[in-house]
Amino acid sequence: MQISDREINFSHEPSHPSPRIASVHRTTGETDVTVTVNLDGTGICKAATGIPFLDHMLHQIASHGLIDLDVQAKGDWEIDDHHTNEDVGITLGQAFSKALGDRKGIIRFGNFLAPLDEALVQVALDFSGRPHLSYGLEIPTQRVGTYDTQLVREFFVAVVNHSQLTLHIRQLDGINSHHIIEATFKAFARAMRIAVEIDPRRAGMIPSSKGVL
Repeated sequence: MQISDREINFSHEPSHPSPRIASVHRTTGETDVTVTVNLDGTGICKAATGIPFLDHMLHQIASHGLIDLDVQAKGDWEIDDHHTNEDVGITLGQAFSKALGDRKGIIRFGNFLAPLDEALVQVALDFSGRPHLSYGLEIPTQRVGTYDTQLVREFFVAVVNHSQLTLHIRQLDGINSHHIIEATFKAFARAMRIAVEIDPRRAGMIPSSKGVL
């Protein structure tokens, strides 16, 4: 998939009364990552992480989640992709949390079952304020291209912990590693799209019987 060089325009009319846009810049001795998200976007993505397969997956999140996403990263790629992959997940999770704010009015829960040829993956999630990952992928190969498939789990661990998200990933079928991973990211994106939508019946209320998330 060719990565688009289109500039992201965050000025279009949002579906929410105030744009849910956030930018986070994270710098460590290993990486330098900047993420900007617009939860009320149209699916525009600009990703340059230095990890081509991760860029491809970020495009799935944007396109299928209708999230405008700009991710720019520099990392210690000469060692491996681990630190950059993890820190992109951390920064993306922080940006999601910042954009959601107090989470008033959101549907909160999302569930989607995504097929991709022989692969079938279900994602259920809850922006509960309690980070938890239940990861059920069985990826048959160690690599897809140059990407270490162990990094899929590390990416979602980072996103979950820093967006305060409960996330369940279940693989129902699949033998092709690329298909399994891509179906996962598509299911995650569509479940997120459901969860972050504004419920018109909530009228700005916190989506919890406790009154707080």
